[in-house]
Amino acid sequence: MIKSVSLRVSLKNATTKIFQKSLKQPELFPDVEEGPYFFEDEAVKQGCFSIAGVDEAGRGPLAGPVVAGAVIIDRAKGPLPEGIDDSKKLTPAKRAKLFIELQSHPAITWAVGIVDAKEIDSINILNATHLAMKKAVEALDLKADHCLVDGLPIRGLPVDHTAIVKGDSRSASIAAASIFAKETRDQMMVEYDDKYPGYSFAKHKGYGTKVHTEALDKLGPCPIHRLSFSPVAKAAKKHK
Repeated sequence: MIKSVSLRVSLKNATTKIFQKSLKQPELFPDVEEGPYFFEDEAVKQGCFSIAGVDEAGRGPLAGPVVAGAVIIDRAKGPLPEGIDDSKKLTPAKRAKLFIELQSHPAITWAVGIVDAKEIDSINILNATHLAMKKAVEALDLKADHCLVDGLPIRGLPVDHTAIVKGDSRSASIAAASIFAKETRDQMMVEYDDKYPGYSFAKHKGYGTKVHTEALDKLGPCPIHRLSFSPVAKAAKKHK
């Protein structure tokens, strides 16, 4: 579960500034109990009503897309299933169960954005990650008026946002978005395993494991490998 912790929260340290164009930003929050909806509630206090949590999966792998999830939670429509947390902290079985439950939950509006390996090679992984997040937010059926994003500030989002260090463990909206991103990407990699046999994509999801790098060295890159990543480029040169 997302843990509540007592701490002094400084917006300069804990989050980036909520952009001054649309929101007034206090210099310092008082001592608070930082629950799973702390950042959502602060945005509401400052005039936002549709707050989307945004997170990504797949920045580091040698193959496959980068996927972003965006989630808006309407708590008036009922409590969410228990156990929502950073997708990396969940077991595969628990994450898959939550993914199914959240998709049809009346309190959840969700979307994903996907950028494939070819575009990653074209614009680099950082820009591709930002683009996937932009796509996810723009695909939401309910328009967001503010976003909470995990990690560092993002370029190109259609609305203002707050970047939160370790946000996937501190915000329920971001945690839910991380589940959508991770499960969507994992399912894609399982399908790619059938399409491109020999690489064991279903097992490692494209990350640079020993099994993957050995297969890459033996077979060379396939169409979903990221040629701009050094181990892939090396294998491509060998099999040229």
